[in-house]
Amino acid sequence: MSTPLEDYALLSNLSTGPLVSRDGSIDWLCLPRFDSPALFTAILGGPDDGRWKLSVVDGEVVERRYRPQTFILETTWRTPAGTARVTDFLPPAKSHADLVRRVECLGGTVEVEHDLRLRSNYARSTPWVRTGVVGGKEMLLSIAGPEGLLLSGPLLERTDGEAGAGHGPGHGGAPAPQLCGRFRLDAGERLDWDLSWFPSHVEPPSPADPDRSLAETERFWTDWSSQLTVEGDYRSEVERSLLVLRALTHGRTGGIVAAPTASLPEHFGGSRNWDYRYTWLRDAALTIEVAVAHGLTEGAALWRDWLLRAVAGDVHDIRIMYGLAGERDLHELELDHLAGYENSRPVRVGNGAADQYQADVVGEVMIALGALRDAGVAEDEYTWGLQRSLLEYSEANLDRKDHGVWEMRGDLHYFTHGRAMMWAAFDQGVRAVEHHGLEGPGERWRELRETLRQEIFRHGYHDELGSFTQTYDNTEVDASLLQLPHTGLVPYDDPRMLGTVARIEKDLQHPSGHVHRYRTESGMDGLEGEEYPFFLCSFWLVEQHARSGRVDDADALMRTLLAAAGDLGLLSEEYDPASGRLAGNFPQAFSHLGLIRAADAIAAARAGTSRG
Repeated sequence: MSTPLEDYALLSNLSTGPLVSRDGSIDWLCLPRFDSPALFTAILGGPDDGRWKLSVVDGEVVERRYRPQTFILETTWRTPAGTARVTDFLPPAKSHADLVRRVECLGGTVEVEHDLRLRSNYARSTPWVRTGVVGGKEMLLSIAGPEGLLLSGPLLERTDGEAGAGHGPGHGGAPAPQLCGRFRLDAGERLDWDLSWFPSHVEPPSPADPDRSLAETERFWTDWSSQLTVEGDYRSEVERSLLVLRALTHGRTGGIVAAPTASLPEHFGGSRNWDYRYTWLRDAALTIEVAVAHGLTEGAALWRDWLLRAVAGDVHDIRIMYGLAGERDLHELELDHLAGYENSRPVRVGNGAADQYQADVVGEVMIALGALRDAGVAEDEYTWGLQRSLLEYSEANLDRKDHGVWEMRGDLHYFTHGRAMMWAAFDQGVRAVEHHGLEGPGERWRELRETLRQEIFRHGYHDELGSFTQTYDNTEVDASLLQLPHTGLVPYDDPRMLGTVARIEKDLQHPSGHVHRYRTESGMDGLEGEEYPFFLCSFWLVEQHARSGRVDDADALMRTLLAAAGDLGLLSEEYDPASGRLAGNFPQAFSHLGLIRAADAIAAARAGTSRG
């Protein structure tokens, strides 16, 4: 069985996000960026696809935690002879990237063991590894094409890796170089290792100073988290979720990845395996909203600036997702040599959904920028001009069918959620003119808004069933309908919404409480296989309950969802109630965005307010 996702911890330096398993194995690492080809790919195959395992011989993990308000991971091991603490962290990104691993003996005597297997380019390349002298000290150098790695610290010994472990059919290339070593520590002693990435055409960097880097890293995270404004019963979960959103943000560009991983399956053994290491306009927009709600207007402005740069120059050919710096070419590729997590194949990198048209995107963006405007962040000619262009784009595509919010790969439809988001886009345009005095064709936007409102209630609502429907041409329900009140189209307690909620609870809610996006057996999405319930949709139901007066139901479901998180409070995309395991890419920005909004809704309801 593959390592359960809930056993992984995320590290971050606002440039990349490796995953460290509970037993000390870094099984996923992309350098220097989230979307760079992976150097450690064991999570999608086996150990010889690249990993760095640091463990305590004959030990067991008795505690694992992040230092408060940081992504500095501390793991405590206990053996019959002693106790040790392993500290893993990434210092803030500079011209190169560092991954620091520290072992301290807290009592008695312990022996630490390394198993480092170096691969490159998703385990398709075998690096050249040698011993070199840097700064007067012997270190290990690894070169593979454009990528260089420098490992400082007590030297590991080169052994021959054994080919074949965990490899899928067609795996090529030489075995992964395997570096091993055992080191004894007595009480009070410590050892440090630093893995530095650098472009192979330049001189290797000086290794990080572990003490100084640790202090810098802690200060980096705590300074940021000190800005947070969080209230309510779920304060710690919301704070960690806001930190996750920060951790998934590329510090230099402001782009936020949907998740730091690729091809973790939506159903174990299935083929719904996608690369989420890109920035969706929808995710960026929702992040702006929650940032504004928690006092992070400066950070929200950073995400807004990324969004505006990404679409600038191509407003009339807007994409649903971009690379971290706004790249448009996200070519999808299958890696046949990797066995896949839980044998879920194909393993994919890149994302072909980037070419889809999704009608809801402009509405999501306009709602978020409206929230930023309402928070007092001024518009200028450029930012407002771009929003006017987005509304022109929506008008030009008014009669166009789309793939829907879930990126279905089947036939095109008029999705009710997408049409409601188009309504919201024009509604935000009208509000900008009427409430903020911005210039624009307000009368025309009012006409389009009213046309869409009448159309949605005529074609997207089924009188006999008493609910909104997934599309204009079917009678299914879809969890995205839970977002209709968020647009302002209908109140949360509107009878039409309550009827829709009742059908979602009947058709899409698992007995565990978790909510599916839609019924895959309907064949709407054009894909084979099934998928597990979706955390975001489950949190949307919490939010709906809280804002429609079912606060106790909201609170009960919230606690059920949080119980599914791992000990570090990280959530994946989906959850398998049968096995009690997290599934899908991990950790998932969407899930943590949903958690924050659900907690905010419960806090507002408990306080007797109705802000939404």
